[in-house]
Amino acid sequence: MKKFITKKYEIRSHKIKDVLGARFAVMADLHGLVFGEDNKDLINAVEQNAPDAVLVAGDMIFRENPETLEQVGKLLASLAQKYPVIYALGNHEYKIVSCGKYKEQYEEYEKKLIQAGVLFLHNEKLELDIAGTDFIFYGLELPMEYYHKPTSPKLSLKDMEHLVGTPSGEGVHVLLAHNPKYGKTYFSWGADLIISGHYHGGVVRFSEHRGLTSPQFLLFPPYCCGDFRRGGQHMIVSAGLGEHTVPVRIHNPRELVVITMKPLEKNEHSS
Repeated sequence: MKKFITKKYEIRSHKIKDVLGARFAVMADLHGLVFGEDNKDLINAVEQNAPDAVLVAGDMIFRENPETLEQVGKLLASLAQKYPVIYALGNHEYKIVSCGKYKEQYEEYEKKLIQAGVLFLHNEKLELDIAGTDFIFYGLELPMEYYHKPTSPKLSLKDMEHLVGTPSGEGVHVLLAHNPKYGKTYFSWGADLIISGHYHGGVVRFSEHRGLTSPQFLLFPPYCCGDFRRGGQHMIVSAGLGEHTVPVRIHNPRELVVITMKPLEKNEHSS
């Protein structure tokens, strides 16, 4: 039976107003795996953490298996009955949309999920008030050239701004960006919180932040897994809930990520 852990992170920010803060359940790289009947184990884990929203960082499906569209569709439609579900595409979804043989099935999948209340961000943004704090969510959708193996082009700040615009306003800017390879550009763009996946924890995991490889065959890739910081900015890279083709994970459990954002503590305000 497939298993996963719940990996929790706590972030302090001066932008958070409510003492209880805001909590997000993050799903990435499920690739159609099922945990319990109709994913009841995964749904229960989300519910136990009582998130304010569920954030989907891409690759929920496996592009070569259309059955995963139905399985994931049931999961996300169920969660959307209780929480805002915000979905940014990964390379598996994007490849089907752009040139996949199951394009019609994918379009029906997205249509049904939109009807169920799932919020897709195709290089778009969405504002939500959570406990008195304004959150602005951005979904970065990179063209397939940025996933080429083993090399892919650089993502300049100008190119990124052309795709998704620039962050503006006083709220908390949350960027859903599936591919962590471009972490430096994401930080420079100005997000308060960046959420990525794609690397499956590096397949073989050596430490909190270090893994062996990536789907683009990069050895010891930067921004592989865990929480990375630049000043008050955070980039959290999920090790993912699944895998495909070569189902290998060593010292690298599948994970549901839960992020809690809280106000700065009193001594942080005064420092």
